[in-house]
Amino acid sequence: MSLDADQIVDRRRLRRKLSFWRVIAFVFAAAAIIGVAAATAPDGLFGPVKAHVARVDLTGVIVEDRDLTKMLDKIARSKSAKALILSIDSPGGTTAGSEALYDAIRRVSEKKPVVAQIGTVAASGGYAAAIAADHIVARRTSITGSIGVLFQWADVSRMLDNIGVEFDTVKSGPLKAEPNPFQPTSPEAKAAIRSLVMDSYDWFVGLVAERRKFSPAEAKRLSDGRIYSGGQALKLNLIDAIGGEEAARDWLAAERGINPKLKIREWSTDDTLSGVGFAETASGLARLAGLDSLAVLIDRSSRISGASLDGLVSVWQPQNVEE
Repeated sequence: MSLDADQIVDRRRLRRKLSFWRVIAFVFAAAAIIGVAAATAPDGLFGPVKAHVARVDLTGVIVEDRDLTKMLDKIARSKSAKALILSIDSPGGTTAGSEALYDAIRRVSEKKPVVAQIGTVAASGGYAAAIAADHIVARRTSITGSIGVLFQWADVSRMLDNIGVEFDTVKSGPLKAEPNPFQPTSPEAKAAIRSLVMDSYDWFVGLVAERRKFSPAEAKRLSDGRIYSGGQALKLNLIDAIGGEEAARDWLAAERGINPKLKIREWSTDDTLSGVGFAETASGLARLAGLDSLAVLIDRSSRISGASLDGLVSVWQPQNVEE
């Protein structure tokens, strides 16, 4: 019995020692990851890094994005980022989102050169983002243009009549809550909506004229909503060159004196350490060290930090307003 008791005590001591060394190994591994992140992350949590050309991907539908705006402002202030390449692959989005993005890009351009590199598509609001840059390159087969503003809604009133459903409304004025999908849109409502659309359209055409050096008449002629290939856009002076990121780098070197040997660093609105998978790596190391409880806490923390906690959401959306 005494031998068994001694063995139990020895095993407990061994477990404590193993746990201690596991914790030490985990701490050193975490420190190594942080060191790598410090050497590779853009300006931010770890301070300035080596000079580089920043790259920002603008993909998908454009909406007003405060995190993206803050990041672009941070690039504008960064002493490490010597230039910015916007890699655009977007069909457009909301007019307010496009306006906010355009303004943020222009603020960067006031501090350092900006090149837009159009991928598959940069139409409507995507093109508005592109013309905010100092130079635009696109593939010959890229899709761009679609300069205009769109407001659409559905009219299901006839369907409701066919199935015997009536929809009553009490409102303070004839144009309140128009357009209404449950009844035909009046000429007055259509005129009001058209005035709204044309006001945003005039703003967009004005940007095109200003940024691409067109006369108002020429800008309007090209802004009938049609899309253009990259080759067509070049002939019409809607873009500056055919090519990809290499063409963007060449322009930065030739026209703005940016060292072509500078590395390109990806900037993202994600967590500063996301580029090296810090949370996932730390969680995995914790599990390897037998610290499952710590791994769970890391996983939970990373999920919470990325969650959106905006509270109540109130939306009036008969249909998207797109640019």
